[in-house]
Order: sequence, then C-alpha cells, then structure tokens
Amino acid sequence: MMDINVNSPSDVRAAGMQVLAESLGAVGFTRFIQQFENGSGDYTKEKYESTPPTFEQLDDMLRAYS
Repeated sequence: MMDINVNSPSDVRAAGMQVLAESLGAVGFTRFIQQFENGSGDYTKEKYESTPPTFEQLDDMLRAYS
C-alpha cells in the first residue's frame, strides 16, 4: 500500500494516475485520460478554413529550428 498525503492534491493525483496506469496499461490509461480532455474551438471547421503553409513558410519554420 502506498503512503499518500491525502491533503495534497498533487500527491493524490499522482497516486491515482499511477494506479490507473498499472491497472489499465498504457493504452487503456491513455484512452481513459483522453475522455477528460477539454478541447476548444471547432477543429473540423478550422481545418478546412485554414490555408496550408507555402514551401517558403515551411522552409522558414524549419530554418528557425536549425
């Protein structure tokens, strides 16, 4: 049994995550956590309204990471 400081939200959260990961495995844990992710905006609408970057813009972005 774990020694958890139940008065510490971060300790309780960390212990809960550890138990979930051990119990569900990596894939199950990931799927469980994804259920609680709060997205924002309208991804589908934004995806089709945005224009893809030009080759020049991509080149500039890549050079910025060099």
